[in-house]
Amino acid sequence: MNIRNKPSLLYRGRPIGVLVTVISQLLIGIMHLFFGMWMLSTQITPFADPITPTAGQEIYSLYTVVFSLLTIAFAVPLWVQKLWGWAGTIGVALFVIVADTLTLLDLPSVPGIPKFAGFVEIAYSVVIVLYLVQEHVRARYRISS
Repeated sequence: MNIRNKPSLLYRGRPIGVLVTVISQLLIGIMHLFFGMWMLSTQITPFADPITPTAGQEIYSLYTVVFSLLTIAFAVPLWVQKLWGWAGTIGVALFVIVADTLTLLDLPSVPGIPKFAGFVEIAYSVVIVLYLVQEHVRARYRISS
C-alpha cells in the first residue's frame, strides 16, 4: 500500500496530527506572546534578578515576542495546507533546536534563553519537525520526496 493512500484519522480533511500541531502551536504562541509582552513591559524576566534588568533580558523579551508572532502566523496557514505555513513551522522549530542547543552547550546564542526550558523546547521541536516531514504529511502540502 502506498503511504500517500494510507488511511489515517482525519478532521475536516486533515490528519489529526496536523490539528494537534496547529492547536499546540497556537497555545505556545499565545503563551509566549503574553509572557513576552509582560517581560517587555516590566523589563525583567521571571527567572532573573528583578532589580537590574540586563540587555540580555531585553533581547530575550523581544525574541519571545517575535517567536510567538511567528508561531501564530505559521499555524494558520499550516491548518489551511499552505506550503509556507509548513515551511515556516519547520523553520521556527529548527531555529529553536539550534538556539536552545547552543544555550545548553554554553555557546553564543540568543542572550537570556533559560537553560531549564531548553530540553523540553528541543524535544517538542524535534517531534514537530519529525511529524511534518513524514511523507503522508508532506503530500498534503504537495511536497514530493
